[in-house]
Amino acid sequence: MKTSLNPLRALAVAALCALALAGFAAANATSAKSGAASANHRYLIQRSFPKGALDGLDAATKAKVNQTNARFGVKWLMSFANGDKTKTFCVYEGPTEEAIRQAAQANHLPVDTVTEVPVTLESH
Repeated sequence: MKTSLNPLRALAVAALCALALAGFAAANATSAKSGAASANHRYLIQRSFPKGALDGLDAATKAKVNQTNARFGVKWLMSFANGDKTKTFCVYEGPTEEAIRQAAQANHLPVDTVTEVPVTLESH
């Protein structure tokens, strides 16, 4: 089966991957400096939202998500969103994929995919 990839979409995916990898490297450096437990694993979570659902995301909402995550040993490091904010790609640390999914459920957040990303590839 032959599939073709739109060159603009391929460029966007490559740019998103580059941003995510840069974020992973920064998160790794921060974790190493703070003495974070090596028992935590890093995950990339893809989520889908209805258009406009992320427009009300404020500091109080983020704090509540972080507080709930802590109950599961999960830490939200950063997120990236597509242009219309209907897809997010979130970088988390946590003990297991199940803990990541349980924290998302407790926060009433959708989860499309969870991928463990243990390898950091730096651009330099």
